[in-house]
Parts: sequence; structure tokens; C-alpha cells
Amino acid sequence: MMRIVVLISGSGSNLQAIIDACSDGTISGNIAAVISNKADAFGLERAKRSGIATAVINHKDFADRESFDDALLTCVNAYLPDLVIMAGFMRILTPNFITPLLGKMINIHPSLLPKYTGLHTHQRAIDAGEKEAGATVHFVTEELDGGPPVIQTAVPIFAGDDASQLAARVLQQEHKIFPLATKWFCEGRLTLENGKALLDGDILPDTGFTFND
Repeated sequence: MMRIVVLISGSGSNLQAIIDACSDGTISGNIAAVISNKADAFGLERAKRSGIATAVINHKDFADRESFDDALLTCVNAYLPDLVIMAGFMRILTPNFITPLLGKMINIHPSLLPKYTGLHTHQRAIDAGEKEAGATVHFVTEELDGGPPVIQTAVPIFAGDDASQLAARVLQQEHKIFPLATKWFCEGRLTLENGKALLDGDILPDTGFTFND
């Protein structure tokens, strides 16, 4: 079974979805550790309840991004991961961290990439008059939210939606596509080669596999 390390900064609802999928055998992997940059992240409690090792590397303890990333990488590597999952990890990572893990790190972003990289994705989609929003699982590269998409799912934006209503609707779908992408990786079906995401040896479209619930 593949060893997974999950990075979080907050409540860890996507973490919980992956914990559950590992527990019921959907994902042929084990979460070796959950690491957060915030000691009060509720996701750490979720991990402890499931008997998963936890660690905190507080970014405020470091003078710059590079030194934080070096310490984070040391911590991650101590758990010998086959896959690193960013599940609501709210730090911009430098090449110090990304380059050694290239091809074995995935992230989930709450938009239909390449639209709306960065923050405040739901409000920006509403303000732009979009008809739909969604989420994308992608490989992590040095470009912020710019790595090759693996899987993408869309949800409608309804008249009168505010950002929190839309976020809740998107989050429900995140809990489905993130474990699915993790399952594919742990089965050896999902790879990153020459800057492209491949599923079963075939290059995925620029927006990834389209998931329809």
C-alpha cells in the first residue's frame, strides 16, 4: 500500500473524505501523517481520532518561505511518502519543497481551472456572472494552481447564491473527486510525465477528467 502524507491548514473536511476512503478500502493506501502549519487546525483532531500521526510546522517560526519549506520537506520526508496531498494547505510553496516531490503531490482548488487561481474563487465566479463553478484536482508544480489538471467537476451557480452557499455546494463535490484522484494514484494509474497528467497511460485533457455525479 502507498504511504500518504496530507498537508492541511484548516478544518480538514477533504482530509476526512480521504481518511474514510482509506478506511473502507476504496483507496489502497494508508495515511502515514497529517501535517499542518497551524496548531489549531481541526484537521489535526480528525487525524488523531483515526490514529494517524500528526505534526505542526508553524510558518511563523521561520524567517522566510524557503526556510519554512526546507523544514516542512524534512518533516514530510521523515514519513517516506509515495504521495503528498494538499488538502486546504494555505501556503504558497517554493521550488525548495515542490521540486523534490514533483509528480507525487496533488492539490484541490475550488474553481474550474484555469479560471480563478488564487483566493476568493467563489465570489469572483459570482461577480463575473458565471453560470457554473466547481473544483479541480491537479498535480502541484511551481506555477501557483497551474499544474496539470487530473479531474474536474462543475456545479451550477444559482440566482441569489452568495459565496458561502456556492462554496458548500462545491465542497460536496470536492469530497468525491479528491478521493477518486487519490485512488487512481495509489493504483498506479495516475502519473505526471513530461509536464502532462496521464491516466492509464493516456494524456488527460487540459481540464482533466470530467466528473459527472
